[in-house]
Parts: sequence; C-alpha cells; structure tokens
Amino acid sequence: MSTGSGAASAPAPEPHDTLSALDTSARKNSMFSSLRIRNYRLFFLGQVVSNTGTWMQRIAQDWLVLTLTGSSAAVGITTALQFLPMLLFGLYGGVLVDRPRKRPTLLVTQTAMALTSLALAALTLTGQVQVWHIYVAAFALGLATVVDNPARQSFVTELVGPGQLQNAVSLNSANFQSARLVGPAVAGLLITGVGTGWAFLLNGLSFIAPLAGLLLMRSRELHTVERAPRGKGQLREGLRYVTGRPELIWPIVLVGFIGTFAFNFPVYLSAFADDVFHGGAGVYSMFNTLMAVGSVSGALLAARRGTARLRLLIVAALAFGGLEILAAASPELWMFALIMVPLGLVSMTVNVTTNTSLQMSTDPAMRGRVMALYMMVFLGGSPVGAPIVGWVTDTYGARVGFAAGGAVAVAAAAVIGLILARAGGLRLSVGWHGGHPRVRFVPREHQEALAPAV
Repeated sequence: MSTGSGAASAPAPEPHDTLSALDTSARKNSMFSSLRIRNYRLFFLGQVVSNTGTWMQRIAQDWLVLTLTGSSAAVGITTALQFLPMLLFGLYGGVLVDRPRKRPTLLVTQTAMALTSLALAALTLTGQVQVWHIYVAAFALGLATVVDNPARQSFVTELVGPGQLQNAVSLNSANFQSARLVGPAVAGLLITGVGTGWAFLLNGLSFIAPLAGLLLMRSRELHTVERAPRGKGQLREGLRYVTGRPELIWPIVLVGFIGTFAFNFPVYLSAFADDVFHGGAGVYSMFNTLMAVGSVSGALLAARRGTARLRLLIVAALAFGGLEILAAASPELWMFALIMVPLGLVSMTVNVTTNTSLQMSTDPAMRGRVMALYMMVFLGGSPVGAPIVGWVTDTYGARVGFAAGGAVAVAAAAVIGLILARAGGLRLSVGWHGGHPRVRFVPREHQEALAPAV
C-alpha cells in the first residue's frame, strides 16, 4: 500500500542473468519527471543549497590542511578521519535506519552536521584553528554521515516510489555534482579573498534549506515502505542477504576497490595543483569544477535511461581507471584539465548505476542495511586508502599515485566483470565481425551452438 501514487515498493528480482538489464521502470521517464512530485521538489531544492555549501567546505578544508602542514599525507589523514566512522559503524547505521521513520532521522543528522561546520567556522575565523581541530571536525561529520547517508538514500523511495527511483537517484547525483560546479568556484574566491573560515560558516548556514524542506513535506504523500522490527541478529541477517546475491555483493566489492584506491581526489588533485603544475587554490578548484561538468552530464544521461545495467557499471569502471592513468601521464596542465570532464562523467555513471541497481534489487525492509553496506564499503574505504595513496603521492610523486589508483580500478573491473558474467551464465566470445575483431559476452548455450562439432 502507498499513501501516494504508485506502489510502495518493488520486488527484488531473481538473481539470474546478472549482467542483463535491471529495469527500474516499465515506462520511459522524462529527464526531470521526479520533480513533478512536491515532496521530492522540496528535498531536491534543499539539497541544492546544502550541497553547494558541502563542496565549499570540502575544498576549504583540504586547502587549509595543505596550507597548515604542506603535506598531501595530512590531507589523506583528514579524508580518512571523515570516512573512518562509516568503516567502523556503517553497518550499524543501516540497522538503525531500517527501524525508524526516515524524515525525523534526517532532521537530527542534518542539524548535527550544521553545528559541526559552524564550530569549525568559529575556530577558523578567530584564528585559533589547528590541524587537530580539523581532524576532530572531519571525524564528527563522519559520525553523522553514518546514519545520514543510508537514510537519505532510502528516503528517496518514500518520496517518489519505485517507478521514479532511477530518475530521482540520477537527479540527486546531478544535484550534488551541479553544486560541485558552484561550490569550488565560490570556495576559491573566498579562500583567496577573505579566508577559509567564511566557507565553513556558509556551509553551516546552508543546512537551513534542507531542514526547512523536510519540515514542509506532506506526510500523507510519502510512500509507505516496510520498516524492519526490532530484533536480534539483524546485522548478520543483512550480511547474509547481500552475500547470497551476486547482483548485490559483486558491485559492492567493485566500488570498494574503486572507493579505496581510485576516488581519493582530494589527495590526487591537490597534489597535481600544488606540486606538478605549481598552481594554487584556484587551480585545485578548477580541477574539481571541470570534473563536476562531466559528472553533471553523466547524471543527466542516467536520468534519461530507464534501466541500470551491471554491464554498464563494468564498462564505466574500466573507462574510469583508464582515464586516471591517462591523466597521470598528461604533461601539460590543459591536457590534465581536459581529461577531468570525461573522468567526471564515467565516475558518475559508476555511482548512479551501482546505487540504482542495488536499490531496485533489494527488498524494502533490507534497503537501509544494503545501502549502508554499500556506503560503508565505498566511503569507508577512504580511511584505508587515503593515507596509503597520500604516502605514495608524497614519496613517489602525484603521477605515480594517480596512475596506481587507476590501475587498481581497471584490474578490479576486469576481474569482477568476468565473475558476474559467469554468475549470469555468460561466456567471453572472441571472433571477427566485418573484418574486425569483436569481443563480447554471449549466453553459454549460444556459444556452444556456434562451436564446430567434434
């Protein structure tokens, strides 16, 4: 049952034909169809403001650490501390999210994140900030994120229903990345003009918008979603559920490798801006802005698609790693900057495809735990990877560090693609077509039928 239009939830698909399409809607959606829903419009508009502030703080935080310490490893430690709570407590956050209503939960987490940013702003504006203050603030934000991320991810279904889920997830990603176009640019102006403290202050105030949006929503128009009752063993139940489904566990493993070693952009891009191309905060902001241009394009393309295919995830992951290796070898600033656009596009394709396919393949009562595991692996890998890639970058140079991250992404995508193909009853077919070599996956029965008789 649903209090709004549409069904309350979608049944989880059977795990056969894993690399085949996982349709998220039976009909073709327009690019902005989810915005017709009032509650989702309020959510979306609040996130536009808050996401802009988040990107401002992210740039200001990284640059302040680099200014205070002169170390890429210190930037990596800050990133690690921000995502360490997700690694330690992410699964417990998913269990908590599956029990209560999502809207009150988000009101608490968004308020906590606002207060943390305002505290850091006060320290910075008064000239009292030290590196350990930034470390503590990053860890506090990470604690709030443990509950906030899975709650926001699963709340989307309550806002729009399963029929619009692909579109809404894609628009959320476009929202976040559009803010990435504005946030770094504003942060660069603030840092060079009045200092990093003002970026922290504006981010803290930006949380007023999502809080107001949550309070103005109409409860009767939210889609009813099954909530998990309190009970023992819910964490183990969630893990068993994921590990028993190849269409869930292997995409999570893939994004784990990518998130740990290849998505450490604060480390990579700040090092390229400062050490390789000898620029400043403006160059670092430019890299982030150009990546956001590609990310917005990738998110809008995903919003037009009616399906989330795991084969697209594998291809995008391979392209993502390859572009990182190519960027690492770029001798000129303009070449490196140009590659940031397609790199942002394929990175967003990886994010949206994984997010949508996991949500649509999961039973509603398990969705919080599954999304928490996904976020724990994707974001929680940074505490492990960020110090490692920071050390590699400091020791061997930014080019080696960036190329190594890309190589890990390529290797993980290739291996997991073969595993998913085997789980889906597919085999690798190598042959010639029109005078050119062709490599593709085909059903085993089809390949056996084409084989010559012995």
